[in-house]
Amino acid sequence: MNFLNKLERKFSKYAVSNLTMYLIFGYVIGYVLSRMAPGMLNYLTLDPYRVLHGQIWRLVTWVLIPPSAQSILFYVIMMMFYYQLGTSLERTWGVFRYNVYIFGGILYTVIGAFVTWMIMTAVYGNAGLTGAIVGVQVSTYYICMSIFLAFAACYPNMQILLYFIIPIKMKWMAYVYAVLMLLDLVQGSWPQRIVMMMSLLNFVIFFLSTRDLYRFSPKEVHRRQAYRQAVNRPQSAGITKHKCAVCGRTEKDDPSLEFRFCSKCAGNYEYCQEHLFTHQHVQ
Repeated sequence: MNFLNKLERKFSKYAVSNLTMYLIFGYVIGYVLSRMAPGMLNYLTLDPYRVLHGQIWRLVTWVLIPPSAQSILFYVIMMMFYYQLGTSLERTWGVFRYNVYIFGGILYTVIGAFVTWMIMTAVYGNAGLTGAIVGVQVSTYYICMSIFLAFAACYPNMQILLYFIIPIKMKWMAYVYAVLMLLDLVQGSWPQRIVMMMSLLNFVIFFLSTRDLYRFSPKEVHRRQAYRQAVNRPQSAGITKHKCAVCGRTEKDDPSLEFRFCSKCAGNYEYCQEHLFTHQHVQ
C-alpha cells in the first residue's frame, strides 16, 4: 500500500478519468466491426506470434473485442450494467487506483497469452504457432468479470434486480460466478486456465494487498461478536449519560439539550446549557 500511495502521489495526474466509458466505447467499435466487417477482428486479436513479427498493435486492439453477447439488447444491458459498476468503483477507490486495477488486468492478460504461447511452442517445438493453433481465444470477458467481483467485494449486500424481476444481493451473484469460473478451470484446457488465471490476477493481488487480513483472526472475530452483543443488549430505562446538577434534567427529558462540565466547580458537576453560566460554583 505504501508503494501504491507513492505511485499515486507521483503519477495521479496521468490517470484517465471515467475509464469505464472509454472501455465501453471501445466495445461499441468492436461490436460494430463484428457485424459490418467480421474479418477485421482477425487483425485485432491478441496473437503473440504475430506481435513478435511486427503487428504490435495487437497488444492494444484486442481490448476492442467485446465479450460475446446473444443479442444487441442483451449487449446493451450488459454494457450499462458494467458502466454502473465501473463508475462506482472509480468513485470508491479514486481515479488512479481504478486505473491501476483495469490496466493491471489488461497487462496480466497479455503476459498470460505470451506465457501460454511460449509453453506451447516449447512443448511442440514449433515457434510458428499462432493464436488460433494454440487454441486460446483471449478476450475481455474476464476483465469485465474482475470489475464485477471487485464491486461485489466492496458492496456485498447491495441488492439488484436480476432480469429486472428477481431481487438478489451482489455477494450471492459473486458466489455463483465463482462456481462457474471454477468449473471453467476444471473443464478447460491448461492454456485456457493460464489465460483465465492471469486475467483475474489483478483481482487477487489488489484485494489481498489492500485488505486488512488481521480482521479474519480469531481474536478479532471474537472482539467484533462481543461488540455486536453489547450494542444489541437492551439497556435499563432509568440509566442516563447526562444530568444537570441544578435542574436535574437529562438527555431523555429533552434530546436537544447540551451538557457541559464546569471547570471552576470542585468535583465532577455537569450542567445543562441553561445553567452552565448561571449556577453557583461548588467550592
